[in-house]
Amino acid sequence: MPALNSLRAFEAAARLESFTDAAAELCVTPGAVAQHIKSLEAWTGKKLFKRHPQGIELTALGAGTLTDFIEAFDRLGEAVNKLRANAITHEIRIAALPSVAQLWLSPRFPEIRAAMPEISLSVAALEQRPMLKREPYDLSIFYEEHPVCEKSIVIGRDSIFPVCSPKVADDLGSPADLANAVLLHDTTWSDDWKTWFHKVLPGQKLPVSGPAFSLYSLAVEEAKNDAGVLIGHQNLVQSQLASGVLVAPFDVKVELDRSLTIEIARHSVDNSYLKRVIDRLLEKQEAYS
Repeated sequence: MPALNSLRAFEAAARLESFTDAAAELCVTPGAVAQHIKSLEAWTGKKLFKRHPQGIELTALGAGTLTDFIEAFDRLGEAVNKLRANAITHEIRIAALPSVAQLWLSPRFPEIRAAMPEISLSVAALEQRPMLKREPYDLSIFYEEHPVCEKSIVIGRDSIFPVCSPKVADDLGSPADLANAVLLHDTTWSDDWKTWFHKVLPGQKLPVSGPAFSLYSLAVEEAKNDAGVLIGHQNLVQSQLASGVLVAPFDVKVELDRSLTIEIARHSVDNSYLKRVIDRLLEKQEAYS
């Protein structure tokens, strides 16, 4: 039988259509991926990829088995994760968007730990939703475009609106006053201001330049520190609004076609600890709604 690493390299490169992306997923170098595939091609006696200057392309032989390999590695990943989850049921591993982990999830942890001292909560901040079939997480919390998956648990729709400190809000009587305000930006959601202006002040040309931050949580901190006005995402700034450190100077929200959702890994759906954690997270969300 071919080496398992060669099969993993082939499946990843074929699924992602890139040796470089496969290397990043497998935490090896592109050269290592190429060597593994070369070894597998030597074993089969046939080429699995066509190499082009602009990239790679599966041969008919490679394409004909890709679905089988994807399903096989999905099942293997689920089996490994199920073994881990069943062995250590009180350890809950969560993957979340960095802004969600910092602003939505973290403030809820103290109450969960107090109510469930026997559990251990771990969080990985990721830019993309992980493959729960293969990666060692029990649940993930990310924004999901509409229509959301039937199995997803919807936390809340993503609504955006300007937020700032009470001091900055004193100079804002109407949305038009934003023309003279410092606008804060998050680079992940770089079109937030344009989207809000398009809905609220259509046809008006307003400046959308201003300081930009790669971490939304840092942009929120700057808004709290009187640095300017930021587009707030309802689910991420609700605790700051509730405490009064941030305010919404205008009662105008724009709903986006996505929602913050929870996805549960199949290997963890029967974990009673996980169910209790999710119930606590949603109870806290109801308190802010």
